[in-house]
Amino acid sequence: MTEETAVPTADAIGIRDAVTVTLPADSAYLSVLRTATAGLAARLDFTLDEIEDLRIGVDEACAMLLTQALPGTELTTEFELTPEAMRISVSVMTADGRLPARDTFAWTVLSALAGDVDAGVGVDDRVHIVLCKHRGTLEST
Repeated sequence: MTEETAVPTADAIGIRDAVTVTLPADSAYLSVLRTATAGLAARLDFTLDEIEDLRIGVDEACAMLLTQALPGTELTTEFELTPEAMRISVSVMTADGRLPARDTFAWTVLSALAGDVDAGVGVDDRVHIVLCKHRGTLEST
């Protein structure tokens, strides 16, 4: 497991901190990621409900990705902290670069918990899910 904290660059104006956590692509390590998510959200003064939403959202995104992760690869999570929001990108290496289905209950739950949610495919069929949660966002019930 590695964790890196980077100093914001000129092209990342507004980013207070950037943190990358790399873990084995195995559900046994997700508790570490949930704890990191909660700790970083607390630094931004998210409410307890928002922190819990992010913890569950990250867990859900990882569950969606781990089903197609190549054995022996890593799950990479990048956190970008701004004064008003947290952007979280979770990614894994896959065999076919298949995007998660957006018409599932899991995607609906993820969207409700995290606010803005998107997915994409990068180099070498690395699939990622990006969550962006704004602090103090009023959500309809």
